[in-house]
Amino acid sequence: MGKKQQKKVIYEVQENETVSDCLDRIQKDGYTPIRKTEVPIFQEKTEGIEVSYEPIGRQIIFEVRKVESP
Repeated sequence: MGKKQQKKVIYEVQENETVSDCLDRIQKDGYTPIRKTEVPIFQEKTEGIEVSYEPIGRQIIFEVRKVESP
């Protein structure tokens, strides 16, 4: 038979924490990060009839897996 499928667990860096704080929280909960994704956040700006998009931030997401104890 194949490997059992695990549910994806993700952690998002909150507004009031650093990446290091989020990594500490992940480790404290018994997980290890396996993938980091950064998604830009844009704001729509309209000047007359012209519409433009300006980056205003980013969202950082970690995909994690449970640490298996030996």
